[in-house]
Amino acid sequence: MTNPLIRKLEQFTKLSEDDKRVLEQVSAQDVRRLGAREDIIREGEQPKAVNLVLSGWACRHKTLEDGRRQIIAFFVPGDLCDSHVFVLRQMDHSISTLTPVTFTRISRTVMEEITLNHPRITQALWWESLVSASIQREWTVNLGQRSATERMGHLLCELFLRLREVGLTAGNRCEMPMTQTVLGEAMGLSNVHVNRTLQELRSAGLIVLKGRELTIPDLQALMAAAQFNPNYMHLDHDGRHLDANG
Repeated sequence: MTNPLIRKLEQFTKLSEDDKRVLEQVSAQDVRRLGAREDIIREGEQPKAVNLVLSGWACRHKTLEDGRRQIIAFFVPGDLCDSHVFVLRQMDHSISTLTPVTFTRISRTVMEEITLNHPRITQALWWESLVSASIQREWTVNLGQRSATERMGHLLCELFLRLREVGLTAGNRCEMPMTQTVLGEAMGLSNVHVNRTLQELRSAGLIVLKGRELTIPDLQALMAAAQFNPNYMHLDHDGRHLDANG
């Protein structure tokens, strides 16, 4: 399979063969593996590298002193856990795995070399950062304005499209390994409310969930029910004028 970071960045612009070679090399260095429910980095620790998810699912979260957790982002293959995080003195949130995860740590030195010597990658990384911020804004709208059914449908549409852009869907199906507890922590819903909401989407024929697999029989119908407009994900090749020739 094509490197997920390359596939993701090429949603913005076509990279040169040299750009791709550099990204392949970076993805193969300092590769690490963790099991499910382990910390990649904890709040309060000093970030010294950018973490790139190669396989598996992870999340960004804040945990209160009494143990309540709010998930504020999901990471899937191809995602950088903040391309400039090493400028922070200490982490103001934690990043943990949801499933077994393979990731690579990209040092500050390497990131600086890439951004200095590969302008097209740098521009694509700017786009990646802007899309991440756009997704975060949409999550705020989810929590503040959308109903539980709309929140759930919206999140499932978003995750499906994010997986599709890195080649991790099969037709209208994709992996969906999250528990109802994890979904609730991302959407501010109780387990009971999550269960009821999923049942409503199932009953309406908008989703099929079997084990760890999600099927969306009619993506446009789910988008309509969730008031989902994919424009915030900027998947229409915005940087085509920067396309490489080879």
